[in-house]
Amino acid sequence: MNKYATALLLTGFALAATQPARAQRAKAEMESVKQTVTAFFDGMRRGDSTAVRRTLAPGAVFHGIGSKPGQPVGLQTESINGFLKAVGTPHADVWDERVQFDQVLIDANLASVWAPYEFYLGSKFSHCGYDSFQLVKLAEGWKIAHIIDTRRKEKCR
Repeated sequence: MNKYATALLLTGFALAATQPARAQRAKAEMESVKQTVTAFFDGMRRGDSTAVRRTLAPGAVFHGIGSKPGQPVGLQTESINGFLKAVGTPHADVWDERVQFDQVLIDANLASVWAPYEFYLGSKFSHCGYDSFQLVKLAEGWKIAHIIDTRRKEKCR
């Protein structure tokens, strides 16, 4: 075997050896992203606006896509402070948004999460849809920069 073939073979072994380490880092990043989203909803369930705020990046934006039968779709910008105030104001029923993580994509310091959800007021079903989260990795870790969701009462999943 000539020196070029040997070098190529050694490079191949070196690259193969780094694959498990990269996969472990990618899995750890994915879990960190999921933990941020989970912490957001755990805080909401507890009525803890401080916990919810800790998951948000400075300047975070919330959007909702409204739809009513026979009417055009409307994009609604929601007030972060209004949302946090509503979360922290005592309410009779627990706000329980149950999400599943369909897809988590990460590139460097940007993550995107696609998550179907069902929302319950206490134990009563309210509505469903999909949440789309954009997260950024800051010095403090993954933070939610943007949430946009759909909302409907039927045809859930």
